[in-house]
Order: sequence, then structure tokens, then C-alpha cells
Amino acid sequence: MNRTTWRPRRLRVSALAAVANPSYQREDTWNLLDDACRQLAAVHQAGLSTQQEHARVRRLLDRLGAYERYWLYPGAANLAEFRRQLDGMETERLAEQVSLTVRLLSEYGDRTALFDSSIPLPDQELVARAKHQQFYTVLLADDSPSTASEGLAESLRALRNPSDDVQFELLVVSSVEDAICAVALNGEIQAAIIRHDLPLRSQERLPLMTNLLGVSEHAVATDRTHDWVECGEWIRELRPHIDLYLLTDQSIAAVTEEEPDIYERTFYRLNDATDLNSTILAGIRKRFSTPFFDALREYAAAPIGQFHALPVARGSSIFNSKSLHDMGEFYGRNIFMAETSSTSGGLDSLLDPHGTIREAMDKAATTWGAHQTFFVTNGTSTANKIVVQTLTRPGDIVLIDRNCHKSHHYGLVLAGANPMYLDAYPLEPYAIYGAVSLRTIKKALLDLEAAGQLHRVRMLSLTNCTFDGIVYNPRRVMEEVLAIKPDICFLWDEAWYAFATAVPWARQRTAMAAAEQLETMLASPAYAEEYERWAAEADGADRSERRLFPDPQRARVRVYATHSTHKSLSALRQASMIHIRDENFNAHARDSFGEAFLTHTSTSPNQQLLASLDLARRQVDIEGFQMVRSAYNMALAFRQRVQKDHLISKWFRILEESDLVPEGFRPSRVSAYRQDSDGILEGWNEAWRSDEFVLDPTRVTLYIGSTGMNGYDFREKVLMERFGIQINKTSINSVLLIFTIGVTWSSVHYLLDALRRVAISLDRAVAASSKADLALQQRQIQEITEDLPPLPDFSEFDSAFRPDGVSDYGDMRSAFYAGYEENDKEYLLLGAAARRIAEGIPLVSTTFVVPYPPGFPILVPGQVVSKEILYFLAQLDVKEIHGYNRDLGLSVFTQDALVRYATMRRDMAVLAQHGAPPGGETS
Repeated sequence: MNRTTWRPRRLRVSALAAVANPSYQREDTWNLLDDACRQLAAVHQAGLSTQQEHARVRRLLDRLGAYERYWLYPGAANLAEFRRQLDGMETERLAEQVSLTVRLLSEYGDRTALFDSSIPLPDQELVARAKHQQFYTVLLADDSPSTASEGLAESLRALRNPSDDVQFELLVVSSVEDAICAVALNGEIQAAIIRHDLPLRSQERLPLMTNLLGVSEHAVATDRTHDWVECGEWIRELRPHIDLYLLTDQSIAAVTEEEPDIYERTFYRLNDATDLNSTILAGIRKRFSTPFFDALREYAAAPIGQFHALPVARGSSIFNSKSLHDMGEFYGRNIFMAETSSTSGGLDSLLDPHGTIREAMDKAATTWGAHQTFFVTNGTSTANKIVVQTLTRPGDIVLIDRNCHKSHHYGLVLAGANPMYLDAYPLEPYAIYGAVSLRTIKKALLDLEAAGQLHRVRMLSLTNCTFDGIVYNPRRVMEEVLAIKPDICFLWDEAWYAFATAVPWARQRTAMAAAEQLETMLASPAYAEEYERWAAEADGADRSERRLFPDPQRARVRVYATHSTHKSLSALRQASMIHIRDENFNAHARDSFGEAFLTHTSTSPNQQLLASLDLARRQVDIEGFQMVRSAYNMALAFRQRVQKDHLISKWFRILEESDLVPEGFRPSRVSAYRQDSDGILEGWNEAWRSDEFVLDPTRVTLYIGSTGMNGYDFREKVLMERFGIQINKTSINSVLLIFTIGVTWSSVHYLLDALRRVAISLDRAVAASSKADLALQQRQIQEITEDLPPLPDFSEFDSAFRPDGVSDYGDMRSAFYAGYEENDKEYLLLGAAARRIAEGIPLVSTTFVVPYPPGFPILVPGQVVSKEILYFLAQLDVKEIHGYNRDLGLSVFTQDALVRYATMRRDMAVLAQHGAPPGGETS
């Protein structure tokens, strides 16, 4: 199917190359320029030849010239002045001015453009206010003279009120290409005003612009009547959270066709600029406002008499206590002033939100592209259970990744749905799992269809991205699955991926973005025509091998995503969200969702968690693009440094795309993220657009096999004890480093220093080792790199716990509760269990066995224990294994119990032949 005929007009080339590090390179280049100018001044003052230093400063100024015009400060004007000083050999003044510029750039960023550089900074009242005022950069794309007295830029500046809580300054560009580049590079831009007849081409097309917009001369459309449409689409793709306004001279009466819904509002240049100014300020204030947090602050400041059941509220029970002074000193007064069990006074109720919590959740829905968003204060474990209980009923079949978080499995037990486990591809050399291939998912559905069981399939549950950073292509998965089962529901566990909405390359692979694209596609008349032609051609073809497309007349988009907001954004622990794009929600799922939400949500939700979710949304809206891109930049720089550092790379290496995503899932053939001379990531666009799986580079798996230490020992004895570096996950021969918005450049340098010191210690140990010591080390290395236990696939459910005794899906709920009977289970140590299996005696688990981390089950209730699982369990290097008692061993069903349950199952099957099977067609 040629989808280009029905897809809405989008970017010719996805502008994902904005990740290319130009903003990071800019900061780094300014720092290098500072050093170079100091060196030039010193050499010049000493009366020595300055040719080499002069040339270096010139090169750095030229490098900055590639993108400085897209920032307010220092900007092109200051850059020109520095060139003049260099040409005049005013080296001392140049060094002073560049040093001041770098300091101001670091501390104030674009807002420095408002300062008067001729007055000492401490004397400026504006500087003091800048620390408290909100300041934003607003892009004005207009090729009129910006300094003309009647020009829009000067009119808006004249309306500035220095006492306002919100201030903005205009960054003026004169073409569509420059506008797109500015938005892609400058994360401080919070609104854009685009003139409808703006020239397409930049007057000065730079190499950086070619990299961002595509190498083709026609990477941006050349239809002059729609340049403003194309410009708006690019900006929406890059920065959907900023405000976007259209500026036109065209009369309303002259509009003869329906205008695309891209801009928030259209303004007419002949009108007074006051309305535009107030709209810009109102838009920024709206995005900045946090309804629940603001109400909580007002509540905390109000004089209140408290006679409700929460003694710590207002802090009296703490600060009047003789034994809890340290608690009050540690936490401070505000956290107690903001504690209450009241849902009045503007605070709202999470269990029945109609006020500030509802407003906060609606704003979050807009940010993450959902139809509805719900705050959860019990973590994503609870969020997953809520969704599972909402969508599934006893007897439904749920296709689920065996390696998903344990909360999904417990949710199925509570709901009584039957899991059909899907195995992820294994990464045997590193003892970790990847993700579930689309081929595996399609085969499971087609097998169920052939067995006459497709009508019982209710939901597909997958993890995106995985703990180790494997990211699905959700749209492709949902398109092909809907082609087989058009009424299926999707649950995407994006616990680690809440940050992804902030940047374009990651956003396109989120559940909500994919669901929106699917809705648009299925509603398109052009797609319906293409589908009819494709369906006629595909009639009778093997669907397991063929690319499938959903029937727009039958497919329903029913997509749910859960976010551990606290895992990747600035929210408190256990603060999570549920995002929904379900076309059947109001008709079929709203009431069941409400019941499930009430079932699992505390009647005493923590106010601070709710406020932190409100604030996390604000941070994504205002700073997300800049902060998340910075996290990517740090991760990419760290990867590059480890590879190039000869000492570190001797003992450590970072697993690349080719290590964690097999070649068959990478049609782009991108094997690693390598930067060219301009910092652009080679193949990045194509990989994230087309590959079945990609590796998110912020998840850095450090392979430590060459050290001879297993992951647990390296984490505990080296990173934690020696350097105080904390991480979450280890495998037998690797540790996982997660680069979040909380990571700083200082911590990255500290980590590199730590690895370098460990490498030095290892070098010294080898140099001082005897022949026997070296042989021992080689044996230890071999144990964790070559003699690894095979990763066990899901074995099977025992026939006693299969609904029909034959199918691949299981009645896990029955097995779970059967395991409560003390007389029906026994404990076996691993050695005894292995001997039983060797004798041909089947062993069936009564419970979940879950190593933590990563938190997914090796065994589930009713699952047959295989020798591979036993071996893997014996080799695990984690201390915490839920469901496994190291003293008693594994809990398994007795043989008598298995016989009894199997007999009961057969009797029930006979009875079922005289009535309808459990489950049914989904709504």
C-alpha cells in the first residue's frame, strides 16, 4: 500500500536531527572560546607570536556563527562585535567580554538580552528581578524591518511592563527555514508568531540548516501559498507544547478554503498589537499555571482551624512535640502546612475530581496527547492493575509479554483473565531480554483465530520502552494487530518513558502519539480507498508474512498508556499517570474504569504526590524540550567518551544498537549512534522512523565482562561502596546507567573519573598478578561471559491450569488461589527440584517468582518449572527474589493436587460443552 497518498501532509524529512547536539555544541564552543581568548590575550601581552591563537579564536567564532542567530543572547550582534575586537587585536577587552558573556549565558540564558551591558550587573534592578520573574523567548517570523517604528516587533516591545510577572523578548527571523531552525535549536522559545506570506528560503542557508531540514533542496515544500502551513506543521512536530500564532494581512472575506487547524489563533497586522501581546502573555501563563499546586499553596498559607483526622497537618503535632523536633527540622514546615485530608477549599478529590485536580489532569492530557489523563498516587503498579481490571473480564485472553512488570500479572489474577505469554527475543551474551517481535504477536493471534478463540482475545500488553531501553514502533504494531483483531485494546506500559513526549524522535514512538496517528489515518477517506485496493490484492495471502493494514470500517483505536512519572520527570516517588485514547471509552469503559480506579486508589491520596504530578506537567510544557534533549546529549557524549578513552575502553564497553537489537529488526542497518563532524547522528532519522525496535540512548548498558566482576558485585562493591554512585539494574555481566533530566555534566564527569580509576586499579592488579592469579581471573571472566545460563523462555501452563487443557493460555487465577492451600503445596530446594525433573516428575509453581530488579516473573502460578528455569534461578546475582524462599526453596504443587485439579478441569470442560464458553466479543 502506498501510504503517501492518504497520509496528511507532514514533514518531508522528519526533523529528528534536532537532537544533533547543536545546543550542547554551542555551550561547549563558548567555553572553548573563553579559554582561547584568555590564551590569546596572555600570548599577546607577552609579546609573542599570536598567529596560532588568533586562528583558533577565529575558527571558534566561525563555528558559533552557524547557529548564534537563533538565540537572543549572545546573538549575532555580540558575535560581530567580538570579530571586530579580534581584528583590532583588542585581546584583553575581547577576553573580558567573552568571559562575561559565558557567565551570563550560563546563569541567565536568553534573558540576558534585556540587561544593559554598559552598567555593572550588581547595580541593575533588572538582574535582581530576573531571578524571580518568568522570562521567555518568543519567535517572530516576519521579514519586515524589525527596527521600524511602525513594525510589530517595536510595537510589542513598547507594550512591555517591567513589573509584570511574565516577560518576553522577541527573536526575529525572516524566513520559514530560519523559523524552523530556531524552534529546533533554541529550547527557550515558548511561543512563535508566523507571518502567512513569510519567504520560504533563508537569505543565508547554512550547512547546519541543511542537516536539520534535510539534504534535499526541496526538503521543505515550495508551494508558496502554503508556506505558513508547512512552517506550522514543522513546529508542531518539533515542539507541540509551545503556543503558535498566525499573522496575516489577508481579509477574512478573501479566505476561500478551509484553513488547517495548526495555529491557536490568527491575528491581523493592521490591528493594534495589544491583543497579540495579551494573548501571548495569557498563553504562557496558562501553560505555567498548575491548578492543584497553586491551590495547595494557597491552602497552606491560609489561617485554618483543623478538626479533621490528620494530626500532622499544619505541623502542630510535629513542632509542638519534644520528640519530633528532628523530623520538623529535616522536612521543613511547608510540607506539613500543605498536608490535609480536606477536599474543599479548592483542593478537590482524586476519587471524584471536579475542580483543580480535574483541571490539572486535563492539562496533562493535552501535554501527553491523550483524550483523558488520570493521576495515580500508588505508583504504576496500581495504574497497570486499574487498566487491566477496566478492560478484562474472567475468561478473556490477554496477550502479554512474559517479561513485563509483575503488576500486569497480578492484575490478570485479580481480573480472572487468561494470559497467553509472548516471549521476547533473548540477548544470551548479556543475560537480558529484548522485546516481543511483531511476528511473534501476529503468530499468536493467527493461531488463536485458527483455533476459534480469537473472539476471546481482549487485550495486548507490552512494555515500551523496556528497562534496558528497547523501544517499540507502537503504530506499526497496532496497525497490524488491528488488521487481525479490530476491537482489541492495547496497554502500553511506558513506566520509563514519560519524558518521551518532550522531544520529537521519542514522541513518535509513544502510545499516545501513535494512537493519534491511527485515528487520523482511519478517519481519512483517502486511506479507505487505498485500503479497499490493498484488501483486494491481499485476499488469500499469507497474513503471517505480509504487511497488514486495518479495516477502517471495523478497527477501533483503544489505547492506554501508564507512566511512572517519577521515574523520568520531576515528580515524587509513586506519582504516576494513566493516559487514554479510547474511542469506546465513554460508551463502554468509563464506568468500569471508575470502579477499577476506586478499587485500587487510596481514600487518603497524598497531596504532595498530586502536586508533583501537576508540576511535572508544567516542567515538560515549559522546559521539557531543552531538559530532555540535554539528557540525550549527555548520554551520547558519555557513550563517545567511553569508546574513545583507551584506558576505560580496555575494561568496559557500552552495548550499542547492534548488541541489543538484532539485525533483522533494523532495516535501517544503523548499528550505533555515531556523530559526523557537525554533530549530526548518522542514520538516527531513518532508524527511529522505520526500525521495528530502536535503542533509546539514555539507557546506557555498561558491559563489564572483561573485569571478571558480576553486575551485582560491581554495583555494590565498586560503584556504591567506593564511589557512592547509585544505579538500579544489573545483569550477570552488565550494569544499567540511566541518563535522566536529573543527571548533570558534573555527575557524568565523576562517573568517567570513577571508571578511569577502576581501570587503573585493574591494570595494576594485572601487573602485580602471578600466573595463578591470572588464570583465576580468566576463569572468572569466562564464567560471566561464556558459561552463561541460557535465558529461559516461558515453559507452559500445566494442563491442570489450562481452560481447555490444551491451549497455550492459562487460568492463572485458579492456580494462584489454589496455591493458598497448605496441603496442596510443598517446598523444594533447587537441587531437589532438579532431581525431580530429571526423574520425569512434573513440577508446577504455586506462586510468582520475581527477581527484583528488574521486577518481572521467572515463574507464574500454574507454570511448569523447567530445568532451564532452575539453572537460571541458581545463577541469578540479585539478592531480592520475591516468591522464592532461600531456606525452604520453591513452592510447587503436590502431585496429588495436580491430579485433582486436572480432573476438576476435565469435568468443567464437559459441563462447558452444554453452555456458552467463557469470555466473549469485546465491546
